[in-house]
Amino acid sequence: MNYEALIAALNELHGTALAGAIRAVNRQLILRNWLIGAHIVEYEQHGEDRAAYGTGLLERIALDLHNQGVKGLGVSMLRLTRRFFELYPQIRQPAIAESALITLPEIRQSLITECDVAPVATRPGLPTPLSAARVISFSWTHLIELIRLDDPWKRAFYENECLKGGWSVRQLQRQIGSLLYDRTVLSADKKTVIDDARQQAQEAPNRMADLIRDPYVLEFTGLAERPHYFESELEMALLDNLQSFLLELGTGFCFEARQRRVTVGEEHDYIDLVFYHRLLRCHLLIDLKARAFQHGDAGQMNFYLNYWKAEVMAEGDQQPVGLILCTDKKQTRVDYATAGIDHQLFVSRYLNVLPAAETLERLIEQDTAAWQQKHPPQE
Repeated sequence: MNYEALIAALNELHGTALAGAIRAVNRQLILRNWLIGAHIVEYEQHGEDRAAYGTGLLERIALDLHNQGVKGLGVSMLRLTRRFFELYPQIRQPAIAESALITLPEIRQSLITECDVAPVATRPGLPTPLSAARVISFSWTHLIELIRLDDPWKRAFYENECLKGGWSVRQLQRQIGSLLYDRTVLSADKKTVIDDARQQAQEAPNRMADLIRDPYVLEFTGLAERPHYFESELEMALLDNLQSFLLELGTGFCFEARQRRVTVGEEHDYIDLVFYHRLLRCHLLIDLKARAFQHGDAGQMNFYLNYWKAEVMAEGDQQPVGLILCTDKKQTRVDYATAGIDHQLFVSRYLNVLPAAETLERLIEQDTAAWQQKHPPQE
């Protein structure tokens, strides 16, 4: 064996081991979520004190788990796990095999009893269910998209097409959003519709990379959502300099987060930088765009601000401030988004402490020019 062969073998070994580890994590995440759903349904049906919590059960569970430091199990996620348990009963067998995850004896006995009575079979008028192994081969994020489909035939259609095409989550979302199933059902030439859809999904599937940066997998494993999962090289350089610049001002900026995830329903957005200003007692949310300003950017920032006010603000905090930075050299735009704030009361205080728009414009333009000089376009 020569040296190049050794390096190739080690690289292949690393890739194989990493792929196996990620698949194992995904399997455990899916089984955990199914079993959480099983526990909730069992409690709703047979819990001795279930009447005391009534319709607010999921809210109570989410709050108590949050207070115990458990992340990622909010009300919407708990609702998904319960639905997952109801839609995919075929996971009972692997759930029993992973019995260490079943912490309540009555749940374990219930699952074993149901498996002994009869295997999962096709109910009249419904499609043949996927095997447990097929279901577990999806990522949890794929399954979220499938769970949201109420029509069992539509769900089965997208399950099969996703498996055949090795679709990424984005491809699955795009095909659902384009009503591929509905268009296929209504079309006289169904094969042509499906073939066209398959041809459109030509981007090379990178399921392993999708799993590695899947926010649910990262949250489940306790790993950090690193900024380079989401940023281009230019954005990374600009955010590095912007973060350093604001901290060096020495006027009360405290760095809090980078690529702060905002999850509403099953969709994720990311705020590029979050600072807390100890003098103004408010958060500064920064959104960086590697292009000219577009009108939709203001709506996106308004969404971030409303989310922050509803979900993050603590008692005593002032309203958050949004800052949109655009990197187009000739059309740099800097907007302070102060929707919902009493302008007479707050804005003058903000603008007296925050850096001037002209200063930020120059910083972005200079950094962009310097980066472009170091990275000339390839001819």
